[in-house]
Amino acid sequence: MDRFSPDNTITLGLVQMSMTEEPKQNLDRAIAGIREAASRGADIICLPELFRSPYFCTQEKCPREYAEAIPGETGAALSAVAAECGVAVVGGSVYEQGETAKLNTALVYDQKGSLLGEYRKTHIPHDPAFYEQHYFSSGGSNYRIFELKIRNAVVKIGVLICYDQWFPEAARSLALLGADIVFYPTAIGTVKGVTESEGSWHDAWQTVQRGHAVANSMIVAAVNRVGTEGDSVFWGGSFVSDAFGRILAEGTNREEIVIAPVQLDHSRFVRESWRFFKERRPDTYELVVKPVTK
Repeated sequence: MDRFSPDNTITLGLVQMSMTEEPKQNLDRAIAGIREAASRGADIICLPELFRSPYFCTQEKCPREYAEAIPGETGAALSAVAAECGVAVVGGSVYEQGETAKLNTALVYDQKGSLLGEYRKTHIPHDPAFYEQHYFSSGGSNYRIFELKIRNAVVKIGVLICYDQWFPEAARSLALLGADIVFYPTAIGTVKGVTESEGSWHDAWQTVQRGHAVANSMIVAAVNRVGTEGDSVFWGGSFVSDAFGRILAEGTNREEIVIAPVQLDHSRFVRESWRFFKERRPDTYELVVKPVTK
C-alpha cells in the first residue's frame, strides 16, 4: 500500500448499533455514533438500514407507524451533524412516506450538511421474518453516484440497501457509473427456528459482497445492526473490503464504530491491472436482462 499516494486515502466510519422501539432515542444514538466516528478521523460515515426504528418487517402489519416524510426530522438531524463534524454522512435508510408509496430510503449529505440526494431500495425481500413487500415499494431504476471532495481527492460513492447486496447487477451498475466506494446499509441476521440448511448465512453474505468488490475493482462497506429483536438475531459483522477482496476492518456482534482507511489509488491500480472493464463483452450479455420464465 506504500506505493500509493496518501492524498487519496479516505477513512470510512461504520456505526454498528442496536435499535429500540423509540425513533428519537435511535436517532440520538445514531448522531452520537457519527460524532464518535468523526472524532476518530472518519471522512465518510454510514449508518445501518432502518436505523431510526426496530426492524419491524417481521409481520404483515407494523405494530406502530414508523414512516416519515423525507427529509423531515431525521434529515434535519443528519444535515446538522454532518455540518457540525465536517463529515459526509450516508444516512443508512429510513422508512419513507412518499406521495404514492412507502419506500426504504437512504439519504446522503456532504461535509457542509447539504443533501446530495437519495437512493431508494430496489430489491425488496419477502422471506420468513423479512416480509418487506408488506411495507416497501421498489425504488425502481434509481442507481446513482454521489460525488464528494475530500481534501485533494474526488470520491464517487454509491449506496445500495441490504437485500440489494445479493444482486451483482446492482453493484455492476454503480461501478459502470464510476463508483469508487459502495455502501450497503443492512439489517440482516439469523432467525430463531429457521435452520441455515444452505450453509452459513453470514459467510455467504460477506463472500458475495467481497465478490462485488473484486469483480468491480471498488471498495465495499457494509454496515449492519446488532442485537436481538423478537426472533431475529442481527449478527453485526460490519466490514470494509478493498478492491481485491481483502477485509480491511470488521466488527463483532456488539455495538461499535468500525474505522477503516481505504486507498483509492489501490482500486484504480486493480482495475487497470486486471482489466475487468476493458475486456467486458456486453454484446454477449443479453440473457442478463431478460425476465426469468421458469
